[in-house]
Amino acid sequence: MKSFFAVALYLLAGITAAAQQVAFIDSLERYQQNYVASHEVVKGTDKKLIKFYRVDKKYRVAARFEKINDTAGFIMKTSGTRKTKYYRYGMLYFRINKTALRLTIYQSEKLMADTAFKNYLFVPFTDLTSGEKSYGGGRYLDFIITDIKNNTLIIDFNKSYNPYCAYMTGFSCPIPPAENNLAFKIEAGEMEFAKKH
Repeated sequence: MKSFFAVALYLLAGITAAAQQVAFIDSLERYQQNYVASHEVVKGTDKKLIKFYRVDKKYRVAARFEKINDTAGFIMKTSGTRKTKYYRYGMLYFRINKTALRLTIYQSEKLMADTAFKNYLFVPFTDLTSGEKSYGGGRYLDFIITDIKNNTLIIDFNKSYNPYCAYMTGFSCPIPPAENNLAFKIEAGEMEFAKKH
């Protein structure tokens, strides 16, 4: 009898895990569909050219957050002439496939002065797919300060997206600082736009 219940519990756990995986994929696919539908730069039939890697749960990670008290800030380079000052808000430490990685999370001086966006945080990054299957200028992730709970931030690379510069010229897009160049393939999130400009 005990073995019957053990098998039943094992099967139930497997079914539950499978259901959670399906729910996770469905949620991210809806997120991506909404992203495409509401895109501000890519219009009309070009929206079909926005592509994503297959949703993969291993790219959703819990990162350990360490605050940085940066009072000096720095000018983050852009693809245009616009100058944008950022502050290093903190460091994010995490693992993917047992590989230790880290990213710096930033806060824009301009947005800090705007009541509606003062809690906005920004993670631009490149990885070993940049310039191959993903946009060469890197990709972005957005957060707000309250996303950080108990010095932990959930990073979902399935939500990483391209800057406007990936689609057309004329924008000044922040270029990920060298400290956010990951020596690792992030095969998740938005891929390179399938139309040259």
